[in-house]
Amino acid sequence: MEHNIKNDKNHAHCDEIIKITDQNKIDFIPKTKSIDELPLTTGGISHTRIESDSMGTIEVPADHYWGAQTQRSLIHFSIGNDRMPKAVYQAYGYVKKAAAIVNAENGKLSREKADLIMRVADEIISGKLDNEFPLYVWQTGSGTQTNMNVNEVISNRAIELAGGVLGSKDPIHPNDHVNMSQSSNDTFPTAMHIATVLELVNHLIPNVEALMYLIRDKAIEWVNVVKIGRTHLQDATPLTVGQEWSGYMTQLNDSLDNIKQSMKNLYKLAAGGTAVGTGLNSPPDFGTKIAAEIALLTNHPFTSAPNKFAAQASLDSMVNTSAALRGLAVALMKFANDIRWLACGPRAGLHELNIPSNEPGSSIMPGKVNPTQEEATIMVCIQVIGNDNVVAIAGSQGNFELNAMRPIIINNVLHSSRILGDACDKLRRYSVEGITLDQNRINKYVNESLMLVTALSPVIGYDKASAIAHKALDENKTLRDAAIETQYISAEEFDKIVAAENMVGNPHKDLGIHE
Repeated sequence: MEHNIKNDKNHAHCDEIIKITDQNKIDFIPKTKSIDELPLTTGGISHTRIESDSMGTIEVPADHYWGAQTQRSLIHFSIGNDRMPKAVYQAYGYVKKAAAIVNAENGKLSREKADLIMRVADEIISGKLDNEFPLYVWQTGSGTQTNMNVNEVISNRAIELAGGVLGSKDPIHPNDHVNMSQSSNDTFPTAMHIATVLELVNHLIPNVEALMYLIRDKAIEWVNVVKIGRTHLQDATPLTVGQEWSGYMTQLNDSLDNIKQSMKNLYKLAAGGTAVGTGLNSPPDFGTKIAAEIALLTNHPFTSAPNKFAAQASLDSMVNTSAALRGLAVALMKFANDIRWLACGPRAGLHELNIPSNEPGSSIMPGKVNPTQEEATIMVCIQVIGNDNVVAIAGSQGNFELNAMRPIIINNVLHSSRILGDACDKLRRYSVEGITLDQNRINKYVNESLMLVTALSPVIGYDKASAIAHKALDENKTLRDAAIETQYISAEEFDKIVAAENMVGNPHKDLGIHE
């Protein structure tokens, strides 16, 4: 038996279906969320107003500035809890402000209307209107609903500033004025590029650099500390701790260079291409002018993309940046993994490093300390690599004049950048800054290493050196005792040749330290 129960207040939005089975068990079929159920304000919705678009009228919460298209998107695409990043909307603020400036200069928009749009755009840029942007990532692939969310908020907020009636579209219309000379197809990728550049420059890059510089300082501090190297997880020839850490520093630096290189294409903006790249309904110089304005507003070298068809039909620049972020994740994971292995112990592990004791490591084992910062960092890196796979697949889904997978790409790229930057910051502050050396353990491994025999190969040959190493291991002897017993070399020659400090090359040169 099945009954349909319709909520009259929200009948325009959804039906609630209740099924009563033969066992009198009530099952609720998931239904589209109504206005009242959407998490729009902290205090709930007390009343609504009527907004309209080309599809007709719809109720929207009266205490918000968005309009009909935003509300329809909230109802149709309330999928999960993933919201479009606020950074995208703040970037859109720059787009709308720059567009208003250019349209006013071209005589297409009155100065009064332009000033109203610019004023609200500034509020968006500052984050003052963040609560007006509730849309989900899972929406139209072009980003049209996000663009219209911005247009509607600017329109209604400008109307309010002008003393008008919200929803009247007078004196500022969301399409005719706020979206003038624009399309979602060119402005959304423009906002994507702006948001990504700002995230990289303001958050990721400074945090990676701070970690990298600290690693460099540690490398310099430990430049002369000889330790045993390891290849294939087995003992190898010696190097210094400083040399090992210089490798970590260089990996991060190279990864950062790749990220900065990828930004060159992010500076190329699609704005001015409108619907399919031809620039229909925009002045011929609009793309060049709006890019110049955005460059001035953001203080970053944005330019107009020379080919709008590529800029709108593909998302290759975002894919390249995501790949660069993946590269950073790979390098950072290597560093974090090495730290937790080198710190494992304290009694039954390698324990060449002492890591800070930030919190209890176990709910059952008293006194246990775990490499938690490193573990968190590794999980971040795994997530970033997964994010990049998503971006690569989405980037391949461009069809003809549009890639309609934009929201998932910008969400993943911004997410990757944000968590990588945060992870670098936390790893630096709560782990790397407090790392010290277990000098006794390091010295023990050096003194007991069999791979120091490598220094004998040029003198007595590979086969004899190998025999000495096997004898020392099989008979549990020191390398020196085994070598002398074979009579392949004298004690005096052994002591002269097999000196770990003479087997590490030039650590100061490797680190660029001038003696």
